Amino acid sequence: MVTASKPIASLRWWIGGLLFASTVINYIDRQTLSLLAPYLKLQYHWTNSDYANLAIAFRVAYSIGQTVFGRLMDRIGTRRGLTLTVIWYSAVSMLTSLASGFYSFATFRFLLGAGESANWPAATKAVSEWFPKRERALATALFDSGSSIGGAIAPFIVLWIYFRWGWRPAFMLPGILGFLWLIVWRWLYFPPEAHSRISQTELEMLVADKQESDNPRRGKPRLRWSELLRLPQTWGVIIAKACTDPVFFFVTEWFPIYLVAKGIDLKNGLIAVWIPFISADLGSFFGGYVSGYLIKRGWPLGAARKALIIFGGIGMTMLIPTIFTTNLYLIALLFAVATFTYAGFTTMANVLPSDLYNSESVASVSGLSGTGAGIGTIIAFKLIGYFSDARQATGTHSFDPIVIIAGLVPLFGMILVLLLVRNTRATNEGLVRRI
Repeated sequence: MVTASKPIASLRWWIGGLLFASTVINYIDRQTLSLLAPYLKLQYHWTNSDYANLAIAFRVAYSIGQTVFGRLMDRIGTRRGLTLTVIWYSAVSMLTSLASGFYSFATFRFLLGAGESANWPAATKAVSEWFPKRERALATALFDSGSSIGGAIAPFIVLWIYFRWGWRPAFMLPGILGFLWLIVWRWLYFPPEAHSRISQTELEMLVADKQESDNPRRGKPRLRWSELLRLPQTWGVIIAKACTDPVFFFVTEWFPIYLVAKGIDLKNGLIAVWIPFISADLGSFFGGYVSGYLIKRGWPLGAARKALIIFGGIGMTMLIPTIFTTNLYLIALLFAVATFTYAGFTTMANVLPSDLYNSESVASVSGLSGTGAGIGTIIAFKLIGYFSDARQATGTHSFDPIVIIAGLVPLFGMILVLLLVRNTRATNEGLVRRI
C-alpha cells in the first residue's frame, strides 16, 4: 500500500493517466514491426503472406491471451496481474532484437502477443473499480486513446532509430519504457478501498456507485464462462469488438505497406501514417465526452452508448472511397474520418463490459470480446496477405477489395450490437445491469 497519508486530489484520473501511459507503450511496442516491415521484407525476402503470418502469430497469442488473462485479472486482481504481464512483454520486446529470420520473429511475436493481451481487460477492470458509471466512457476513452497516441508517435521514434542505428535497437526501446512504467504502477495502483492516498469524498462516491450497481448480485458467485456466453449482451460486446478492431488493426499493421502499394514513398508520406492515429485519439475523447454528456442530459445509459455506435458504424464506410484515389492527402483525410468514428464505436465497445457486468466479471467479458476481435483479425490478416499478393499485378488497386470489406463489416456489426445489447430477462434476474 502507498505509505503517505496526504490524499491526492482526483486520484482516479491519475490512475486513468497511468493506464493511458501503459497503452501508449503497448502500441509503440506492437507498431515497431509494422513500421519496419517494408525494410525487413527486403532484407529477409518476405512476401505479404509471410508478413501476414508474422502478424497472425501475434494475433493467435493475443486472442487466446485476452480470455485467459481476462479471467486471471478477475481472480488475482489488476495490480498483480498487470505487473506480471508488463514484465513479460517488456522482456520479449527487448529479446526481439536478437531475431535472425522468419521463425525467430514469429516466435517473439507470439510471445509478445500473449503478454500484451492483458492490457485491455486489465484497464477495463481498473476503470470499473475506479470510476462511476457517468465517467466510465471518458475514462475508457482516456486509456484507449493511448493506442492512437502510441501509433502516432511510433513512426517518429522507431524510424528515427532505424535510420541511424538499424532495426535491432528499435525493438529495445519499448521494453525499456515498459520497465520504467512498472515502477510507477507498483507505487501508485491499489484498489480504492485499500488506497491510503484517496480522499474520503472520492472513496464514498465510488462505494455508493458500486453499491447501487452491484446490489442485485451481492453475495452471489462469479458467473462462469458458459453462463456469460448464454447472454445476448455478451455476444453484443464480442461482436462490437470483432467487427471493428480488425479494421483498425489493418490500419496499424498494414498501413505502411498499403501506402507503398499506392505508390507513396514512406519518407514523404510520414504525415499520412500518423494522421489517422491522431484522428482516432480525438475520436476516443469525442465519443467518451458525448456519451457522458448525453447521460447528464437525461438519456438512458444504453441510448447514450448506442448513439456513438451508430455514429461509428456509418462513419467507417468512409474507407471505401479511398479505392478511387492515390492522392496522399485525400487518403489520409478519409482514413482520418474512418478512424475518428471508429474510436467512438470502440470506446463504447470497451466500456460496455463495465456498464453491463459486475466487477467480478468485467475483465472476463472484456477478454472474451478481445478474443473475438483477435479471431476476426487473424482471418482478416490471412485474407489480406493472400489477396494483396494475388492482386499485385493490379498495381495501386491491389488492396481495393480489402478496403471495401473493411468499410462494410463495422456497419454490419453495428446492426447486430443494436439488436443484442438490450434489457432482457437476465437484466431482471440481476445477471447483467440495466442499460
